Amino acid sequence: MKISGVMAALAVALDPAHALAFLIGTGFALGTAAAYADTLSTPAMSGPLMANPDPIRFDASALGDIYVSGMLSGFALSQSNSIANDRDTRSDLGNAQIVVQKTDGLVQFYVQAGEYDILSLGTPTYSSRYFTDHTFGPVPQAYLKLAPSDNFSLEAGKLPALIGAEDTFSFQNQNVERGLLWNQTSAQTHGVQANYTMGPVAMNLSWNDGYYSDRFNAVSGLLSWTIDAADTLSFEGAGNAGKTGASTFVTPLPQNNSDVFDLIYTRMQGAWTLQPYVQYSHVQPDASIGIPGSANNWGGAVLADYTIAPGWNLAGRVEYLDTSGAVNLLYGPASRAWSFTMTPTFQYRVFFVRGEASYVSAAHTTAINTPFGPNGNRSNQFRAVVETGVVF
Repeated sequence: MKISGVMAALAVALDPAHALAFLIGTGFALGTAAAYADTLSTPAMSGPLMANPDPIRFDASALGDIYVSGMLSGFALSQSNSIANDRDTRSDLGNAQIVVQKTDGLVQFYVQAGEYDILSLGTPTYSSRYFTDHTFGPVPQAYLKLAPSDNFSLEAGKLPALIGAEDTFSFQNQNVERGLLWNQTSAQTHGVQANYTMGPVAMNLSWNDGYYSDRFNAVSGLLSWTIDAADTLSFEGAGNAGKTGASTFVTPLPQNNSDVFDLIYTRMQGAWTLQPYVQYSHVQPDASIGIPGSANNWGGAVLADYTIAPGWNLAGRVEYLDTSGAVNLLYGPASRAWSFTMTPTFQYRVFFVRGEASYVSAAHTTAINTPFGPNGNRSNQFRAVVETGVVF
């Protein structure tokens, strides 16, 4: 859909309720090819949720085409063995975000703004307002991109991290909640990133602030090989080139000073998408910043998604995480945990609804780090979640 003129674009941006009603009215058919279906590769969406293949587009004169898209969702959650100060039930805004981007030409940009909540297994829940204020702010991603050729580009700003098999926000992933292995990785960074493709090989290299620490001393990279139409193999690595004493709600001290690696295989065949991967991290001791000893973290997971029928999907995830050493990387030094998640999804045009059941079990916990229950004496947690909304 094309809206000519800057004034019309501003009207849409300043009146999101009208814009949303307009978008919902147009909708899109599942599985239908569209002129702009491949235009918006950002934000990344691994499925089963599908982005609108026909987003708002307007001609910004000398700037060229500008695209506007977004997501609006809410969730309701019930959990067992909630920790002290958490809730047994919670309903809140999941995403109220809008994306404005330019995707062609030498100079491009991407801005994602709004409020959001990020649910992750085995961690307390928070309100969307609290989570937005204490993590990445009302503009979680925003960067300028220079693309002098089709196979090379440079980006600078607030970027999605290169590490891990899952992305940050719920609408990007097959499950509503992020997993145990995701909890060990960075989600967003400030930094610069170079991107290069050479045939089936894609390379990304970033200098950034690690786990959103505002200390620019971390390096991360991603090497991805598209073996054929069905198979992809990726290797990811990140580490702190110096040392960072920062410790905040979003910047865990040991993880921010760790080296972390992922090996991820993706197989798409018929109605199935399978993604097994392994993850390893190591923390060096540094008493000067409060890390008394070394620690290691080994994990493995399998993510699977099955298309039952157009618009109907069933996704699952199973994980295991094992830590060792003198530093608490999970639920106390040398603790371990496993999880299971099942997520059915239904999407019709821009509307979607999905349910989720998840279970986490921890072992080798310590008296002060036992993860669950108001008195810290429970080793497992079950959650049931429903999420619904629109991706426009």
